[in-house]
Amino acid sequence: MKLFSRRQVLIYSIGSAAAAFIFAVILGLIFVPPMIENAKAGNEPVVEDRIPVSERVDAENGTVTLVSNNGFSMAENENIEVYKKYNSAVVNITSITFGYNWFLEPVPQERGSGSGSIIDQEGHVLTNYHVVQDADRLSITLADGSEYEGEIKGIDPENDMAVIKFDPKGKVLTTIPFGTSATLSVGQKVLAIGNPFGLQRTMTQGIISALGRPIRTSDNLIIKETIQTDAPINPGNSGGPLLNSHGEMIGINTMIYSPSGGSVGIGFAIPVDTANRIIPDMIKYGKVNRGWIEIVPVQIFPALVRYARLPIDKGILVSQTVSGGNAERAGIRGGNRADAVRYGRSIIYLGGDVIVEIDGTPINSLSDLYGALEDNKPGENVTVKVLRGNSTKTVSVKLADRPSRYQW
Repeated sequence: MKLFSRRQVLIYSIGSAAAAFIFAVILGLIFVPPMIENAKAGNEPVVEDRIPVSERVDAENGTVTLVSNNGFSMAENENIEVYKKYNSAVVNITSITFGYNWFLEPVPQERGSGSGSIIDQEGHVLTNYHVVQDADRLSITLADGSEYEGEIKGIDPENDMAVIKFDPKGKVLTTIPFGTSATLSVGQKVLAIGNPFGLQRTMTQGIISALGRPIRTSDNLIIKETIQTDAPINPGNSGGPLLNSHGEMIGINTMIYSPSGGSVGIGFAIPVDTANRIIPDMIKYGKVNRGWIEIVPVQIFPALVRYARLPIDKGILVSQTVSGGNAERAGIRGGNRADAVRYGRSIIYLGGDVIVEIDGTPINSLSDLYGALEDNKPGENVTVKVLRGNSTKTVSVKLADRPSRYQW
């Protein structure tokens, strides 16, 4: 019989325990948390932070859903966090007009309501133009119920956008962070927060159904490149933010397609990159500075085609050019004053060039003309293709300031 010393017994015991531990780790019976080095500070390794989750199995179809310790799914927690962080950045906007009673006294009347997003600590709110259009007074209601009088800082009817402002009087405001609409994908989850039917700060969820949709406004203008979504959007949501899963604004809800007036799963939002581009002008100038070709344009229509025997049935006839203006300097020709025709209240001078294309964009209507110049600033050059007789001519035009009111 071989005898062992205490030291030998201790060494043997420690070795056996270590071997058993390694064997257990290999079999997965013991979990060893991974270690992450803090590369910046050179600190001691720290244990990776893990969100405790469990699995919920649907007995009927066998699908597995990850559920956090609070009982909500990961997707639900995502929505809840976005709402908690940013719902108070969405305001209710009430548009008020004044009428007169039997005694000819001015009486305030609520014209309608919509939504808006607080974008800075100064109290600027981004919303739709049609929400504030023709308002005599604006009332802005915050999440805590406080009301402020608002004023219009700038408008852009061509994109149905407006910036209004209220004085927060030192109150710290929650603001909506701006994302980007350049990297959106069809099928991506989106969230809408607004005040449908006056139900303040309601959140709905959907996906991006399509991108690049052109829509026509009530002023018969075309808004290009809108985001189509099936997130339920109803009257009162107009002007509110369309958010991604991180709570970043990717669009501004503006319009729905609905035979009934309620949501049928077809809503449209203006891309946030468009808003980002025009907000500085709206705040600084009260409008968006855009370029213009100094002409009196006439949209071609069938009766004009027949009367003037035009070789084309779509485009913009140049009835007149402004004397010394950019169109005349570029070589674009207006109509002949000796060959005039009255149409309604307008006089059309025939024989001028017909604009058919600007910077590669086909021009079939006045809406196309506005749309082609929507993102161009005064002083920029555009390439204009015109039809002169039966031949085409291409000229370069340096854009002038677009007038706030047209003389035609």
